[in-house]
Amino acid sequence: MTRHNSGAVRCRSVRKVWAEGTGKETVALEGIDLDVAPGEFVVMLGPSGCGKSTMLSLIAGLEQATGGSIEADGEPVVEPGPDRCMIFQQSSLYPWLSVAENVGFGLKLRGRPRAERRRVAQELLRTMGLGDVLDKHPDELSGGMRQRAAIARALAMEPKVLLMDEPFAALDVQTRAKLQDFIGQVWRDSGASVLFVTHSIDEAVSLADRIVVFTARPGRIKAVIPVELDRPRDPRSPEYHQLHDRLIDLLADEVDRAFAQQEQAAS
Repeated sequence: MTRHNSGAVRCRSVRKVWAEGTGKETVALEGIDLDVAPGEFVVMLGPSGCGKSTMLSLIAGLEQATGGSIEADGEPVVEPGPDRCMIFQQSSLYPWLSVAENVGFGLKLRGRPRAERRRVAQELLRTMGLGDVLDKHPDELSGGMRQRAAIARALAMEPKVLLMDEPFAALDVQTRAKLQDFIGQVWRDSGASVLFVTHSIDEAVSLADRIVVFTARPGRIKAVIPVELDRPRDPRSPEYHQLHDRLIDLLADEVDRAFAQQEQAAS
C-alpha cells in the first residue's frame, strides 16, 4: 500500500504567477506544500485551469516557481533533469525516428553505444507489449501504442520520478482502461515515484496511493486523500463508491468556480 518514506519530491509554499507585474497577471498556484515518497503514486485531481499541469512543469524544471521551493531527491529543482521524466497528453515521439530510436534517444544524448540503446529499447518495448514494432515509425502505431512507446522512452532513462500529464486523455475509453492497468504494473516494476494529473475521479481512485485535490484558480491543495484500497481496485466495491462520492463532493464547488472563471474570462 502507501509508502511513507520521504524525499522523492518536496514542495514548500510554492507559488506561480503568470505575466507577473502586467495587466494580465494571473496567480496559477498559491501555497502548495506537498511531499512525495520514493515509489509513491500520487494523483493530482482538480477542475480545468487549477494549476495541476503547471505544478508538474515546475517539478520537471520546465518552468520556474515565482515563490517557495521545490526539491527532487533532496536537491533544488532549477532545470530539467534525467531523474524526472515528463509524459504528456500526446506522445511527443519524433516522427522521423523509428520506435526503437525514439526509446533510445535519451541514451544517445548520454553517449551510450548504439548496440546498448537497441538492447534497452528492445527489452522495454517487449515489456510494453510492443516487441514487434521496434523498426516501425510513430505514425504506423495506434494512439495507445504511441503512449506506451513514450512511457518506454521515459523509463529508458531510469528516472526516479515520472510526471504524467493526463497521458490517456486523448484515448478511447477501452484503450484508456487498458493503459490504466498497464501503468500500474509499470510503476510497480520500475520503483519510480509517479505524479499523475487527471480530471477523472475514476482514474484517480483506480491508480493512486494518495489523491491531492486542488481548488479552482489560484490552485491550492484542498485535501489529500489516502486510498486504502487493495490493488487491483474493484470499481464495484462499496469502498470504491464511497471514495468516489467523497471526491465528487470535494470537487463540486471547485468545478463551479472554475466554470465561472472561464465564463468571466470569455466575456
